[in-house]
Amino acid sequence: MILTREQQDGLSELINIAFSRTAASLSELTDQRVLLDVPEVVLHPSHELVSVLSGMVRNDVAAVHQVFNGLMAGDALLLLDYESAVLLIELLTNESSGKRLDSSAREVLVEVGNILLNACLSMFGDLLHVHLAFSVPRLQVEGLQVMLNDIIAGKEELRYALVVYTGFSLRSGTVNGYLVLVLGVASLDRLLQAVAEA
Repeated sequence: MILTREQQDGLSELINIAFSRTAASLSELTDQRVLLDVPEVVLHPSHELVSVLSGMVRNDVAAVHQVFNGLMAGDALLLLDYESAVLLIELLTNESSGKRLDSSAREVLVEVGNILLNACLSMFGDLLHVHLAFSVPRLQVEGLQVMLNDIIAGKEELRYALVVYTGFSLRSGTVNGYLVLVLGVASLDRLLQAVAEA
């Protein structure tokens, strides 16, 4: 399945609204101006995710992972390479982490992911006029292939992944990250239909 220009624009607009809410929440939380770049949305078959993302993130990745259920169901991830995750925490907290994600840095990263993922999923729930239930977000730090295989393996219903490319811009730097929504065919169809009717 390939997204039409209208579908891509509609999804980008929705995610952009969610990102604006996220940026406002992060700005309030950190007492500094945080902007999220205008998102670029691309649809990929889920079995291509490893090869698509391995060209963008290297080595270990830090991912905030949340499962969601309801009329639309799947897995949502905020995905950063390890160095970008460390840099994002340093930019948000104005503290050096010594190039590692200690327990307090991990808590901050989970909170950032929670704010972003909930903003996007809530936006989709509002659009579909349905309640989506979210699992508690959890942080995974491991190799990209291992992490994605854990999510997709044995789940034939998860056929597509919306990959959203964006950047977190703060006064002292920019960090690139990826929002990944892994969806089944029925969930994707419902979402695209709702976008078309919005």
